Amino acid sequence: MSDTGWQRLSPRMLLVHPVHEVLNQLPLLIGAIVLGSTTQNPLWSLLGVGLIVALGLARWFTTSYRIDEQELSLRSGVLQRNELSLPRNRIRSVSTEARLLHRLLGLTVLRVSTGQEAKGENEFRLDAVRAEQVAELRTVLLGAPARTELGHELARWRPSWLRYSPLSLSGLVAVGAVVGMVYQAGFGDRLQGWLVVALLVASVPLAVGRSVLTFGNLVLTRRTDTLHLVHGLVRIREYSYDLRRLRGATLREPLLVRALGGARLDAVMTGVSGAGESSLLLPPCPVGTARAVLTRLTGRADVVTGPLVSHGPAAARRRGGRAMALPVAGLGALPFAPVWAWAVWAALTGACGLLAVDRVRALGHRVDAEWLVVRAGSVDRHRDCVQTAGIIGWTVRQTWFQRRAGVATLVAATAAGTKRYVLIDVPADIAWTVAATASAWVADSQWCA
Repeated sequence: MSDTGWQRLSPRMLLVHPVHEVLNQLPLLIGAIVLGSTTQNPLWSLLGVGLIVALGLARWFTTSYRIDEQELSLRSGVLQRNELSLPRNRIRSVSTEARLLHRLLGLTVLRVSTGQEAKGENEFRLDAVRAEQVAELRTVLLGAPARTELGHELARWRPSWLRYSPLSLSGLVAVGAVVGMVYQAGFGDRLQGWLVVALLVASVPLAVGRSVLTFGNLVLTRRTDTLHLVHGLVRIREYSYDLRRLRGATLREPLLVRALGGARLDAVMTGVSGAGESSLLLPPCPVGTARAVLTRLTGRADVVTGPLVSHGPAAARRRGGRAMALPVAGLGALPFAPVWAWAVWAALTGACGLLAVDRVRALGHRVDAEWLVVRAGSVDRHRDCVQTAGIIGWTVRQTWFQRRAGVATLVAATAAGTKRYVLIDVPADIAWTVAATASAWVADSQWCA
């Protein structure tokens, strides 16, 4: 490969790389300092620091990138050289982030994604370029409009959104994991009840603080054919998505967030994972805000808020049967249990019954020639809105129990989002009808004739 057209990263990284290298090699540095102090020879400590700093400086001299008409290439590596090339027509999204040190030096880390999971040496990451270069690079790589275009603001972060931060189940799971580790280590008898309560109480301000730092100043903007998202206070992240690859969105309503009228919005887009940070358009926010943004993206209010077709009594019975399996299983042990166990069993039975009712109410779908809408779940409810033009295949599955109940699982395959969107326990006699309504080519297939 020719060496023409190769560019280096910003020379300001000569100030950043040594700092990062010291942090990354902290165990080695501590070892050098300990060795120097025990041998009373400070040269070991100086040698350790010098080697780490030299390694950081060498990273800048050995890293370069090139953009030509067909490919985006990156060379890196000090001891082991690595050359990564991406076809430009496979680029799906461009994201940037700037930590505090980068921001002080006017630098930005730029990541290029083709939609495949890439980490470590396989991740295309320019760390870092000058902040003023980002707009030009984004325009070249993604065809995004210049930053001088303001675009249409779809949503902006509000302090009132913080009320949803402590309601994330992940925070409670983390506290439970810490308590579990304490018991596993044999210190459970020393763990006082007030300490557990203190951990739970402390998780609230911690969750709120994390939300402020991560999503503060969030702005979601639509610019011609590009969706632009920026958020963060200390560590600013920016994402640019090609709207031509947008295939819909998912409205997620976890149980506790839904109880306060909240929801989260994720993009269904080719080249972008359908879950996690990479697909996030809006963090937990008022459900009205999420629905308004989704309506503007889809252009169809009925897709976002319209009524759904129920999956019928057979699906409802299956929801109820599964929910009540645990209380029924515990019923046999009640005659031998203490009196208080009856109260626990009654509460569990009531909770399972409410869960079954909620799951039945959530289950449904709607379909036409343009959109497939699927809703399911109670603890983690989601409403998937997917363009039928992006569906590339259909699968109908039936277990032995589903065949007896007359229902089936219909799976729509797509290159976008989570890659598969599932209609659970749809009546078996309409499964292929739903598929044919969404994809006309299904009706012409031999199986559906």
